[in-house]
Amino acid sequence: MVALAGIIILGILAQWVAWKFKIPAILPLLLIGLLVGPIAAEFLSEDGTKWIEPIWNGKEGLFPGESLFYFVSLAISIILFEGGLTLKMKEIKHVGPVITKLITLGSLITFFGAGLAAHYIFNLTWEISFLFSALIIVTGPTVITPILRNIPLKKDVSAILKWEGILIDPIGALVAVLVFEFISVEDGGAFTKTAFIEFGKIVLFGSTFGFTFAHAINYAINKKWVPHYLLNVVALASVLGVFILSDSFAHESGLLAVVVMGMVLGNSNSPYLKELLYFKESLSVLLISILFILLSANINFEDLLLIFNWNTAILFSVIVFVIRPIGVFLSTITSKLKFNEKLFISWVGPRGIVAAGIASLFGLKLAKLGVTDAQYITPLVFMIVLGTVLLNATTARLFAKMVGVFLKKSEGILIIGASEVGRLIASYLEQNDRHVIVIDNNQSNIDKANQMGLEAIQTNVYSDSLTNDIELNDVGYLMALTANADLNTYAISKFTNQFGENGAFRLISSEEMQDSSNNPKQGLFSHTDDFTSLSKTAREFPEIHEIAIKDKAHYEQLIDKTNVSKDSIPLFVKDKNNEIEIISSFSLQNKEIGKGWKLAYLGKEIEA
Repeated sequence: MVALAGIIILGILAQWVAWKFKIPAILPLLLIGLLVGPIAAEFLSEDGTKWIEPIWNGKEGLFPGESLFYFVSLAISIILFEGGLTLKMKEIKHVGPVITKLITLGSLITFFGAGLAAHYIFNLTWEISFLFSALIIVTGPTVITPILRNIPLKKDVSAILKWEGILIDPIGALVAVLVFEFISVEDGGAFTKTAFIEFGKIVLFGSTFGFTFAHAINYAINKKWVPHYLLNVVALASVLGVFILSDSFAHESGLLAVVVMGMVLGNSNSPYLKELLYFKESLSVLLISILFILLSANINFEDLLLIFNWNTAILFSVIVFVIRPIGVFLSTITSKLKFNEKLFISWVGPRGIVAAGIASLFGLKLAKLGVTDAQYITPLVFMIVLGTVLLNATTARLFAKMVGVFLKKSEGILIIGASEVGRLIASYLEQNDRHVIVIDNNQSNIDKANQMGLEAIQTNVYSDSLTNDIELNDVGYLMALTANADLNTYAISKFTNQFGENGAFRLISSEEMQDSSNNPKQGLFSHTDDFTSLSKTAREFPEIHEIAIKDKAHYEQLIDKTNVSKDSIPLFVKDKNNEIEIISSFSLQNKEIGKGWKLAYLGKEIEA
């Protein structure tokens, strides 16, 4: 009982430390697991026992037999399903082919490259070498996501790393299972003949079950066949059921099934998607905390001594600094990514929970079978996991600045409020090559925004979900355009530091509109227009026009005309390079405005 409670308490403590110091949680979790496991057994316990013993050894332990690994498999299925829910197809409209090559060609390069390196550097058998290389194909989403949250990057670069981290997990697990089965069976040649058949079965059943049950669950939820209070637990039971069912038809196809299931649900129009995601995120945090402590505590000190030599450093360097870059550059050779972006993607490739979990399972099984060099699997994989996490967590931000992918000025724009006004303004900004994200709590408004091709998120401004969204990393401007003046003010006060570093603006209230001498510094557009007048103009004249500016005096005349007209509202000015600047109601004057600039305004056309 003490051990179980201790794991949960230590796990959540590690998560808090990770949040506080902005590092991947896997790092403190692994260190805690090693401390209460092999280090405690060797140096801290008087009788040489671990403080936490994951597997029952006849005297003590939490899980009898292989039940630890059953728990690990089920937990990983939930974590990968939650990852699948976050994969939005619209994120990869520019980088889809790159992601496809990374999880196929990149995986092959890692598999053969790391296998050869492990064989010649550690003199391992070919079978164990390629099992090791299969296990380190995966890059953990549980590690990459916290890293990306703290680095403002181009949207395409973040999307590539995020999608690769989630999609490559079932692929790495699949390859590892095929190699493991090859080692386990007595007649390797016979297995080789059926390997492609088994591969096909895994892909077929995994994708079919995931796709089918995702639509079935979505249909049942939308038809309200499931009461609201059972929504989350029914979804959880469904994930576990699909995982087990798919695995029963094709061994190890469950991981693929839950990722596909998560992707399909994540791209559906379910009004309950956000609620499901909140629940799965909380559950994933708990499971990740427990898993990493258990798996690292399960390592023995003798296993660590096996790799305590220079060969380990050489193998790590070859995998991180040679094989990963080769895989990335060959996979992106025909893409539009710049050299520095490819270099950064090459640098960020931390391994995570799937590699650690399957390595622990396979290492133990093969050791029991007496397979030569099987004792190296678990410590070598954990070395790669811990080493890559430590490297990327401490250097990714600095490396991003060094190679020039760190966004010095975040040009993305977050619009709060997806009403007709918000959608019109967002569409105009998108057409002028600005990354725009629209958020609203009203699902109908979000659906209309999505139909216009806008990137829209249904969320509550009062929740904390936005602060953890890596898709908002390049946002530097904030515009609050809701009908609720109090909500606009709250949004400015809450999100200015994170999303409004270059400017945070809100619509003026009706009271502020009556007193033109009391305009707030964050006021948007015009000191004579609030949400009501903007909405009226948008309904009657739903179009944003541009008019050429002759000089500063002409600009001021145009502004006066919009104030008199009441049917036209100034929004932005565009400079000679087509860079857009938001007009503030607090100060409509701009010293640099002159010939070659343009005024963008909403409403009825005005004469030049």
